Amino acid sequence: MIAAAGRDMCVAGVWRLHALVFAALLAMAPIIPLNAQGLDAEGAIETIVGSDVATEEKNVAEEEARLVAAIALSHDNAVEVRKRFRLDNVEIVFVPDLADDGAIDAKLSENADAVKELRQSIEGSAMLYHAVNSRAVLLRDVIAVEFQGDDVTIFAAGKKPD
Repeated sequence: MIAAAGRDMCVAGVWRLHALVFAALLAMAPIIPLNAQGLDAEGAIETIVGSDVATEEKNVAEEEARLVAAIALSHDNAVEVRKRFRLDNVEIVFVPDLADDGAIDAKLSENADAVKELRQSIEGSAMLYHAVNSRAVLLRDVIAVEFQGDDVTIFAAGKKPD
């Protein structure tokens, strides 16, 4: 009986020790620095994407054939976006006069579901989403993606931001 009482005191002592250690850790928590890196930190986007993100602006007339082909491949490119884990070069091409072209509008209407799937795939890809987001492109403005090896070109409606 005395042994049982001694054992109970020993268990109680262990629990008190655990409680003291836990309280000490909680007391120190405010002084432990948080090392999370935000997206505003220098080089954060380039680290996530894996390369610099280049931007340029082109007319529909210059890019019409590429745009029509890329829009037609939207479903395949959406699948490819989900598979990619490495990109060498990312280029975003802004197409400001997109509304003036009937062939592009017709192709976008014809492939509306595939383009929507492509946008969802980009949203699910940390690399491509942060590449697009870092250049102030809304997902609804992405009209097509073109892969050439480990390089990707993202076509977006609108003017290049200043």
